[in-house]
Amino acid sequence: MPAVSPRARVLLICSAIVLALLAVAAFAPLPFTVAQPGTTVNVLGSDRGKQVITISGTDTRRTSGQLRMTTIQATGPDATVRLKDVVSGWLDTDRAVMPRDSVYVGGTTEEIERHNAEEMEKSQSTATSAALGYLHRSAKDVKVTLRLADVGGPSAGLLFSLGIVNKLDGDGRGGDLTGGRTIAGTGTIDAKGKVGAVGGVPLKTQAAKRDGATVFLVPKAECSDAEAELPKGLRLIPVTTLKGAVSALQALRSGGAVPRC
Repeated sequence: MPAVSPRARVLLICSAIVLALLAVAAFAPLPFTVAQPGTTVNVLGSDRGKQVITISGTDTRRTSGQLRMTTIQATGPDATVRLKDVVSGWLDTDRAVMPRDSVYVGGTTEEIERHNAEEMEKSQSTATSAALGYLHRSAKDVKVTLRLADVGGPSAGLLFSLGIVNKLDGDGRGGDLTGGRTIAGTGTIDAKGKVGAVGGVPLKTQAAKRDGATVFLVPKAECSDAEAELPKGLRLIPVTTLKGAVSALQALRSGGAVPRC
């Protein structure tokens, strides 16, 4: 048997190390989550048999069309994600691989659920404040109750606000803010009506198209993400404020100039 040269010996050792590392990586848990398009809910309608938006203390109007908030469905915080899952997620346009920390805040499942519930409650409060502020209505006279089952986080804020505005004022000109369309979207909102980015937008546009939407309201900062894998037939409208979102939908209804990404 011929002698192995020092260089060949080093290469064999390095190859063995690389193969060992690959084997470990293939079976070791990785700090990622794999997400796919989630459910959408019409905030002008009901969810699990209960109205999403209930308003008392003032008259409300009958609405038409839909305003659908969108979600992503991600592997659970305790799920084990391995290299094969990550590679598969990268190759599948219907899924996305995201850092776990970008989806879940907290260490334990209980902490994550508590955080998401708190964020949803805060989102509902700020959405109500933004909508009533836009309409110059007093929270002392108008009581708004928001209900949404099994959804956490702040990303429904914009759609909550638009739903409240539509139920109270429509497009402000006697018509419906939706124009009879199915409109979807996403975005956080603060009490002054400023819209913020949320993440997972490409998956949310897929969910919106799947559930019949023809228009998608997207935080302007996430236009490029939304355009990257935009489903055919879904129109993007960038927004930065509640006022701007209402104005864009008014223009869409009347045939005026509508913002574009």
